[in-house]
Amino acid sequence: MEIKEVIKKNGTVLEQLMGGQFKVELDDDKSLTICTLAGRLRRNKIKVLLGDKVQVEFSPYDLTRGRISFRYK
Repeated sequence: MEIKEVIKKNGTVLEQLMGGQFKVELDDDKSLTICTLAGRLRRNKIKVLLGDKVQVEFSPYDLTRGRISFRYK
């Protein structure tokens, strides 16, 4: 089975929603998307706060929902 391509974009956290979800504004086109935390961030208890710069991964099939995979310092 072939591994699908992952689209990576940078953004800023605007709002924290319930259930570990965040509203993120993407840097390149200023669009809003709803993202969840990746399992690695949850496992290591990395906190994501409002205004943090993050890297978001998208599936090529649905660009409205993503996964926060990295938090920049």
